[in-house]
Amino acid sequence: QVQLVESGGGLVQPGGSLRLSCAASQLTLDDYAIAWFRQAPGTEREGVSCISSSNSNTYYAESVKGRFTISKDSAKNTVYLQMNNLKPGDTAVYYCAATVGLCTPYDYGFDYWGKGTLVTVSS
Repeated sequence: QVQLVESGGGLVQPGGSLRLSCAASQLTLDDYAIAWFRQAPGTEREGVSCISSSNSNTYYAESVKGRFTISKDSAKNTVYLQMNNLKPGDTAVYYCAATVGLCTPYDYGFDYWGKGTLVTVSS
């Protein structure tokens, strides 16, 4: 069965860094646009970043631009989200998602989802 599994979440102080991983099975990530979404309690799910399948173009929400970097290791079939200079507002459950279509900030456009990994930014 298709699986996307996130890892790398945890507790970090403001200004710190984490690297999230999204490992895929039964799915070749090079054939999909892969996005990271996040959801904090009481909020809507928010698109954070995306990397396209066609040319590996990358996209970022304004709130994370310059701090987060999405990348892909095709040999490992894994997508990463490097998060630097973390802020308390980054606290959320982070999900990776895949679509056969184009990168989009809208969650309904994605076909497969991981179960999420919790990131907590607190001093």
